[in-house]
Amino acid sequence: MISTFAASLAFFLFAGMMTYAGVRDVTTMTISNRLVLALAVSFALLAPAAGLGVATISSSILLASGVLVSTFVLFSFGWIGGGDAKLLPVAVLWLGPGLALDFLLYTALIGAALTLGLLQFRRMPLPVVLKKTPWSARLHAPDTGVPYGAAMAPAALLLLPQSHWFSALL
Repeated sequence: MISTFAASLAFFLFAGMMTYAGVRDVTTMTISNRLVLALAVSFALLAPAAGLGVATISSSILLASGVLVSTFVLFSFGWIGGGDAKLLPVAVLWLGPGLALDFLLYTALIGAALTLGLLQFRRMPLPVVLKKTPWSARLHAPDTGVPYGAAMAPAALLLLPQSHWFSALL
């Protein structure tokens, strides 16, 4: 009973927080440290309660740690933002080793489409309606980066039904 409840809570919590991170990244170009910390702490509390084994939890932590080191190297070169460097490993932590490569691939593909879409958007004049909203004007600016949280969120949501969180519900 408790494992089904914990798995359900984890499933919807992760989906909601990733969605929030993606939307927030588009509108503010930031991913909150509190959000990333909340995801990490929630995993630590919910994974054992949902019935994930020690091996699954340990391998998820080990892989996420490796991804964190990798993303901070990318961040140090200025290739990705700090929020992206923290959100990517915490998403890998939640999805686990079995879905990590798929998640990275989906994120890259969605991110490429997002980047191409933003490049096209930035070539067109910004409609008057969008000029009134600071976040759309910021996204339109050619010197603004790409909000990769907006690529990570749908990638995670696409894979979530294949995760251990969903299988724990069945």
